[in-house]
Amino acid sequence: MKKVCIIGLGYVGLPLACLAAEKGYTVTGVDVDSKKVESINKGISPLEDEELKEKVKRLKGKITATTEGVSAVKDSDISIICVPTPIDKNYMPDLSCVKSAAETIAKGLKKGHLVVLESTVAPGTTETDVKGILEKSGLKAGKDFLLAFCPERIDPGNKRFRVSNIPRVLGGINEESAKKAAEFYKSILDAEVLTLSSVKAAEAVKIMENSFRDVNIAFVNEMAKSFDKFGIDVTEVIKGASTKPFSFMAHYPGCGVGGHCIAVDPYYMIEDAKRRGFDHKLLKIAREINNSMPEYTIGKVIDGLKELGMGIKGVKVTVLGLAYKGNVDDMRESPAVDIIERLKALGADVKVFDPHVLGRSDVKSLDDALKSEVVVIATDHNEFKKLDLGLLKKNGVRLIVDGRNLIDKAKAEGLGLVYRGIGR
Repeated sequence: MKKVCIIGLGYVGLPLACLAAEKGYTVTGVDVDSKKVESINKGISPLEDEELKEKVKRLKGKITATTEGVSAVKDSDISIICVPTPIDKNYMPDLSCVKSAAETIAKGLKKGHLVVLESTVAPGTTETDVKGILEKSGLKAGKDFLLAFCPERIDPGNKRFRVSNIPRVLGGINEESAKKAAEFYKSILDAEVLTLSSVKAAEAVKIMENSFRDVNIAFVNEMAKSFDKFGIDVTEVIKGASTKPFSFMAHYPGCGVGGHCIAVDPYYMIEDAKRRGFDHKLLKIAREINNSMPEYTIGKVIDGLKELGMGIKGVKVTVLGLAYKGNVDDMRESPAVDIIERLKALGADVKVFDPHVLGRSDVKSLDDALKSEVVVIATDHNEFKKLDLGLLKKNGVRLIVDGRNLIDKAKAEGLGLVYRGIGR
């Protein structure tokens, strides 16, 4: 099994395609975005990641990208689904991309083929939705073709843990499916591959991992709101608590939770469990708290302006950051978007700058961005961690709302700037 078809060439699929190609597999990547396909075939990464840029360039010709999924599946031994599983405006899970990918595979499926789903889904999805669509081919799962689930694990921008060295878990619909999937992942990874007893267990692993993070972030966000009332700096408390060598894991508050996992995955569990008669109260409360943080940040802007004797209407506000996390260009579920929309709705004169998302920025340099009355930091890019507070003061900035707690509060206030952080 040396020919691999990867459907979805985003932050999950493209690094996996590169890794498989490096390990000697013949790789065909499939994506609906023709511009992305054209870019990859030219050896240019469509994603903002230095390591990925180097790999896509080096592997030019070893990864073939196409929009023709059926033919790619027909010419492969393994098909891996790495497409988005977002939520809609009502927080309902959207499996349309997964179903579309499965339909494409079904049209090119042949005996002996291994199909692996990496996209995050609720427990049971692989054995119901995906399996049902694939069997429209006339072939039977577990008999004519193999089917497994291996949840993606990738952290964009993380230089220590890459797709090659992160342990993986998987489950197959039968023993042979699990065995073949494990053989594939072990052949490309420099990390442990753990086979679980069922597909459902493997599906649940991903939901648990990201719900764990969401709940803990919600906890620290709530503590930050509380500490604001007490006049306690949450960053100092976290630093103190982190000295305990057991039973504490530091999480940090902020202006909101974004990305393709933490802000999305809990809803898959919440909604599917509801259909089975279980109410995930804790997960719902965590989502409610984290979804409230952009509005809380806007409250900080209004409060800081009030101290200055100003209202928000007509005030020049610069929002620093569009990406959901530092040093990437990924805007999926980014709280910055919500913050910007809320500021504009209140009548503020808003401009936006993100050095990693220049195509969506209103200005092209940080110097131009800092010519404002209010600065709101929405993303923890390295560029924003090194802000020259003296320059802010010189440019007429009067209020800093630090949505990622990056700035030295004492230094800012020492320069006469009004400072508002999250829990500070």
